Order: sequence, then C-alpha cells, then structure tokens
Amino acid sequence: MSTTTSLGHIDMPRPRRFALPIPRLPGWAVSWLQVGPLMLILSVLFALPTILFLVVSFYDYDRIGIYPAFILDNYRDLLTTPATWRVYLSSLKFAVIVWGVTLFLGFSVAHFLVFHIRSSMLRTVLFLLCAIPFWTSGIIRAIAWIPFLGRNGAFNQILMALGATHKPLDFLLFSDFAVIVTYVHLFTLLMIGPIANSLAKIDPALIEAARDAGASRWRTMVDVIIPLSKTGIALGSLLVFTQVMGDYFVVKTMSGGQSASIVSMLSTEITAMQYPPASANAMVLVLFVAIMVACMMRVVDVRKELVK
Repeated sequence: MSTTTSLGHIDMPRPRRFALPIPRLPGWAVSWLQVGPLMLILSVLFALPTILFLVVSFYDYDRIGIYPAFILDNYRDLLTTPATWRVYLSSLKFAVIVWGVTLFLGFSVAHFLVFHIRSSMLRTVLFLLCAIPFWTSGIIRAIAWIPFLGRNGAFNQILMALGATHKPLDFLLFSDFAVIVTYVHLFTLLMIGPIANSLAKIDPALIEAARDAGASRWRTMVDVIIPLSKTGIALGSLLVFTQVMGDYFVVKTMSGGQSASIVSMLSTEITAMQYPPASANAMVLVLFVAIMVACMMRVVDVRKELVK
C-alpha cells in the first residue's frame, strides 16, 4: 500500500520481506550436542587411560621391560598376597572412620547454618568462614598439623600447661590418629556443602507440621529432616569416601610411613617400574571403589533425587 509524505510525494509500495525458515535439529541431535563436549573430555581423560591400564594389567614384565601378553599372574599375585589385603583393609578403615566423623560434623554444621541462622547475610558469612581455609592448598593444611600435634607442639604444650598430662603424648603425631584428624579437617567441607543444599530445600511447613502433631525434636529429626536430606548425605559420602580411598600424601606424611594406603602401594610399584602389577592394582582399586559407591547408591538414587 502506498503512503503520502508531508511534501505530497507518493512513495512506492514497500516489498514484503520473508524470513527464511531456520532449520531445527531433532531433539536427539540437540541432546548429543549438549553432552558431546563432556563425553569427549571423559573419554580422553578417563575412559582411554582406564582401558590402557586394563590392557597393561595383563602384560608380562621383568627388570628390563614389559611384554604384551594375556596372563592373570598380576591379579593372582595381587589378590593372594596378605599384605595387599592388609593395605586395603587399612584404607577401608580410614575411609569408614573419616566418613562417620565428617558425616556427624557436616550434618551438625549444616543443620545449624540452615535452621538456626535466620539472617541470610550472616548465614553467607558463616559459610564463607567455613570455606576460606579450604582456599589454600590441601598439602599446606595437612603439613600444618605437624607442628601442632608434634611432641613439642602447641597441643602438647597446652595439655601440660593445664596439668592434663605430665609428659608429651606421643600418639598425636605419626599415627593413625594424626591421619584421621587430617582427613577430617580436609574433607568435612565436602560433607557440609551437599547436606546444607539438601536441608535448604526442605519446606519449613513440614517441620512445623511435625511439631504440631506432637513429634519431639528427635522424632522430627529422624522422621522428617534426615529422610529429606538423604540426597545431600549420599553425595557428601561419595565425595569423602572416594577422596580418602584415593589419597596418597596424607597417609604417608601424617603416619610417618607407619601406615599404608592403596595409592602408596601403587606408587611404590610405579617407582620400581612394575607397570603391569601397578595397572592391576589400579583396576582393582577402581572396581573396589565402584562397588562401594554402588552400595551407597542403593540407599538413595541420587540421579532421581537431583531431577526433582
């Protein structure tokens, strides 16, 4: 349709512009494009090395090198050696104890921050205070316990000044106690975060309804709060358990070489250039941790809970 300007001129009709249709990808293609980068990273950094370890674990070896073969001697020697079982049981002991302590501390701190701190600003500040020490290197934080727990360290000096003991306590450092204390210090935040996230999603009306129905604080905790926070507990447990089972530095440093871990045994084999036994050890460790994680996943389906 033509239009007239203020000068009386008549404009020519404007041609209509037709937008070209934008091609739409099918849903399955969009999904693959979204997960493609992550799959590529996991394939290169996890799947391919794991397959390489699996292949090498069946190789033969001597002092000169390794030889392609398909033998089960590496697994047979690994699983029939009593020292291997002692190391696995030692690592499992540390994992279970640290998991229990961090779960108690993490749940207590998260419950306090979510339900007892009303000010969101103060809650954020307290969360930052919990997280700030973890901004430094874990190695530095682990080593910091040595002068504190040492025979002439600050803790022994405080105990003797208070009259609690007349001589320094030797079990505080270079022992299983020192290993557990360091693990709890390093990994408690891994339990606080997921549990606090789950507790924050609980509707306060449910807690009020339980109290109005006559439930005590303990019954409210057991029947309402803990079941609704099981996702956070499961995620925190997975993080803590896998970190302890895969640790090398803390056990070696804080136990003074008196305790061993699976990764330290694996490191010894690599240092001795015994790559096929080390690969077999790595595969058994992966399988062992996968079984423990699967047992935890039986308690709660984390994937189902996360999509709610």
